[in-house]
Amino acid sequence: MSENKRQGKKLIVQNRKARHDFFIDETYEAGIVLYGTEVKSLRAGAVNLKDSYCFIRHGEIFASGIHISPYEKGNIFNRDPLRDKKLLMHKREIMKLQGLIGREGYTIIPLSLYFRGPHAKVELGLCRGKKLYDKRESMAKRDAERMIERTMKSR
Repeated sequence: MSENKRQGKKLIVQNRKARHDFFIDETYEAGIVLYGTEVKSLRAGAVNLKDSYCFIRHGEIFASGIHISPYEKGNIFNRDPLRDKKLLMHKREIMKLQGLIGREGYTIIPLSLYFRGPHAKVELGLCRGKKLYDKRESMAKRDAERMIERTMKSR
């Protein structure tokens, strides 16, 4: 049984580009404020996390750049696909994150979107940017692990 099934998660989308472009120091879980047609689009999987990020304004945390496609049968009830979505976290966590992103080079990136029971959740990562040589190093490491796996399988 997979870990997601055990925890009652139904994965909608992952931000693979973020895992390639950033070092992820810590992860957090947050709720996300959505409207009816946006939830229906999520259930259909019509969402894109590429180039999304989070910011803190007036003690509240928002996600920008999450593209939730308009629901086909939603007519006038559809919202702007790129509107800033409010995230739901405890005030202590938000203040802690605000202090951490105040340091140079840190940012908050949405890593994945999933359903836990009836609630839509977003996994946030406290991230530092990778340099080009770091990306090459991680790609070489992944390729070496694949080669080792292949040789072990053939024996």
